Amino acid sequence: MNEVKEPIWTKDFIVVSIINFMSILIFFLLMVTISSYAVETYHVSTSIAGLVSSIFIIGTLMGRLGAGRLIGNSGPQKVLLTGLIVFFITTTLYLFEWGVTYLLVIRLLQGVAVGTIGTATGTIVATILPAARKGEGIGYFSLSAVLATAIGPFVGMFMMRLENGFDVIFYTNTVLSLLLLIASLFVKVSITQKNINSEHQSKKLSLLEKFIEPKALPISFVALLIGFAYSGVMSFLTFYAREINLVEASSYFFLAYAFIIIFSRPYTGKLMDLRGPNIIVYPCLVIFAVGMLLFSQASASWMLLVAAALIGLGYGNFNSIAQTIAVKVTEPHRFGLATSTYFILYDLGLGIGPFILGMVEPHTTYRVIFASMIPLILICIPLYYFLVGRKTKTV
Repeated sequence: MNEVKEPIWTKDFIVVSIINFMSILIFFLLMVTISSYAVETYHVSTSIAGLVSSIFIIGTLMGRLGAGRLIGNSGPQKVLLTGLIVFFITTTLYLFEWGVTYLLVIRLLQGVAVGTIGTATGTIVATILPAARKGEGIGYFSLSAVLATAIGPFVGMFMMRLENGFDVIFYTNTVLSLLLLIASLFVKVSITQKNINSEHQSKKLSLLEKFIEPKALPISFVALLIGFAYSGVMSFLTFYAREINLVEASSYFFLAYAFIIIFSRPYTGKLMDLRGPNIIVYPCLVIFAVGMLLFSQASASWMLLVAAALIGLGYGNFNSIAQTIAVKVTEPHRFGLATSTYFILYDLGLGIGPFILGMVEPHTTYRVIFASMIPLILICIPLYYFLVGRKTKTV
């Protein structure tokens, strides 16, 4: 007798995945454009432009840290609605040019909103998925974030080339954020406080455990380093493309990145379920390093686009698998904190990267900066083995 699988693609799963996708798309759309906006509008230095880009991610870190705790008190659906309201307000405020300090504050506050939204959506999805298909479902859900990191920058770089491109970006983001707020009203998830607070009732938690899931820390630390290695690609691709005279090809960089992820992610997710994460993680890190090497040495359009595909295959799939690992090693009632913990460290890597690399850039070239990320990626291979891989079963 054939076993009937419980569905993954329910209405709530689809709506929450769309909200997650669109909020992160706006996030990364701005990541690759806001540095140029700050330089052109306020004539700031490269380092300050990097801070304008990266402070957003510091905000997401703060949002995730608070949201993981708030979900235990109010439930993920209320936290999601609150995050989307703040997200809409801060997105609208980009329409005003009131100085670089104002821009930094808006970036920080919008980052808090995105961190709150991401933690709430991740918790809702991890809770509503059937137990037998949780790994598969989380893999598909994480794909929404991975695709947003690819499509968002592509759309942003395309819009920058339009007349009054920054105005187009800010008005489009405002409309999209309003639609997300409306979409959240159609999410009807029954997650009781008893389920959310079950561990609080069973044992006393330390102060750290109230905000962080210790079991998710090892893979999250590896993700921090990998996020740092990738952060410069997001924030400085536009400047790098000008330096190497490949501006037109760079506009297709994230499209190639997204294309390879769309076709590879379903296979890597199923392979993880069958054979464990190690068979995916090790090749992904090697491929990411090769992609970064080609990226740092690109002198022709085809080299830049092949590098994009390799980075997408390596970095893009590692990110999805790592997020799944963080949740699968955790008890169900800690899914919210596991999601929060993973993205706190991952966002920290993405956030500090552009600022640090922006300070280094005046003393070197972008080629040297990107080449210096290769050893960091390779170091993550033995680091993953000692922190995660050797403790993970492989079939």
